Amino acid sequence: MSKIGVIAIQGDVSEHVSAVKRAVEGSSCEIVKIKRKGIVSECDALIIPGGESTTISNLLFKEGVAEEILRKKEMPIMGTCAGLIILSSYNLAGVKSLKLMDTTVARNAFGRQVDSFEMLLEVKGFNSKYNGIFIRAPAIINTGKDVEVLAKVDNYIVAAQQGNKLALAFHPELTDDLRFHSYFINMIQNSRAMSSTDKN
Repeated sequence: MSKIGVIAIQGDVSEHVSAVKRAVEGSSCEIVKIKRKGIVSECDALIIPGGESTTISNLLFKEGVAEEILRKKEMPIMGTCAGLIILSSYNLAGVKSLKLMDTTVARNAFGRQVDSFEMLLEVKGFNSKYNGIFIRAPAIINTGKDVEVLAKVDNYIVAAQQGNKLALAFHPELTDDLRFHSYFINMIQNSRAMSSTDKN
């Protein structure tokens, strides 16, 4: 059974939990909310939701959760919106990033809350367009060579993967389209399969 942790300090926590439950319906999976240290070590994967990146990141480090994540940095992690910022290798003002993806990001790349929008995205590997919901969204403005770009809006990268880390500038938990959560579930399954092979 896979155990997926959702950082529950602040942000779209219940929406992600609901989306994961629908994406894994019929399969063996446990979803746990993480507000304190001592839980990450039990998880096979992690979701860092959207919200206020400064608040989430500072509390992750203050509560000791960030240290636990870094000890298990090989596990699959999906970061959405604020989570994209926290995964990056670049510290924005007031944000302590985990430096788990070789990306440089821009906060509020598309404007403030009033500039929020939806857009149909061409996503690498998807057979039809995906409706991205952007709310005070950040974007990736530069990547290292090992980062795979999955989707762009103009010159901004809004979806990217590096190994078993997935960063999205938009909010997949706010749509009924479960393809990104299913994509992440596949990443988890592949990671577990590789881990089992290594042990053998």
